[in-house]
Amino acid sequence: MDAREAARNALGCVLEAKNGERITVICDAEKRPVGEAFAHAALDMGLYTRLVMLPEEKQARKEIPPTLEAAVIEGRPDIFINLMRGGSDETPFRIQLTRLEKRRRVRLGHCPGITLDMLTDGALALTADEYRTLQGTAVELMSVCQGATGVRIQNKEGTDLRFSVAGRDFFTDTKLNWETLKWMNLPVGEVIVGPVETSAEGALVCTTAVGGVGLLKKPITLDVKGGKVQKIQCADASAKTAVEKAQSVDAWASRIGEFAFGLNTHARMMQEFLETEKMAGTVHVAFGNNADYPGGKNMSKTHMDFLIAAPTVTLEIGAAKKVVVKEGKFVYK
Repeated sequence: MDAREAARNALGCVLEAKNGERITVICDAEKRPVGEAFAHAALDMGLYTRLVMLPEEKQARKEIPPTLEAAVIEGRPDIFINLMRGGSDETPFRIQLTRLEKRRRVRLGHCPGITLDMLTDGALALTADEYRTLQGTAVELMSVCQGATGVRIQNKEGTDLRFSVAGRDFFTDTKLNWETLKWMNLPVGEVIVGPVETSAEGALVCTTAVGGVGLLKKPITLDVKGGKVQKIQCADASAKTAVEKAQSVDAWASRIGEFAFGLNTHARMMQEFLETEKMAGTVHVAFGNNADYPGGKNMSKTHMDFLIAAPTVTLEIGAAKKVVVKEGKFVYK
């Protein structure tokens, strides 16, 4: 698919952009071709468009540059699109930026690690009809999850993790919620919930990919108690160090923050976790910030996701237990 067409479909079908609205596209030099695709797509749709380039930085960004802060505060757009590199060492910077953008009611597409290939051949290469199908699947799954109080995830690699979702609403990134205006990742393709932060118990075994780290050479095992990671095991020293560093950012960084189902049939297993986490038939669990999820209380400065392949997911709904995914296949229908 042409990148400009894919960007138009995402702006129209997900962020519901309309002729005459204002959009600010923020990107770094690495993502400039993606930024230009979105900017041209916005102009095609009749939006007043501003492309803001981040100053070049070789080191991890820590603070928002004054010029960017001014552009965010003074521009007052209807829509922001953030297109920037996706390393875990810049997660605190990206959280700062989204909080600054969300000081007023705006629509936000936040895309750490996005690539041009995602628009031409991956999880963003969706037609309008495909977006409608994806959104229908998400609404159907949320209906199935309604009233759930607990979740159990298992797989053949040794994952057996339980946590509470009592009082926490499931939501989707596939369509805009005009009431909350929750920010959205592009590409889309998830049904998400923020678990009770002190509730997770058991083991999570990730053999595939980790947000901010990428594809794994060796499995990572997290032992979790009281919602908090107690032990990290991995034979790949560099991956283990990256996870340990992220989870030591603050007291909340190692506490559970997210559980999500992947739904996007165009999504592929790739180095950039932004697409991998949307793969249909997978789930992922994150530790760290969930402050803008319904009921979320995790105020960490970071957020790291772990993909679980071929999962079996069981929901507790009242006194019943309902299997919704069995070894990577949806079975609730």
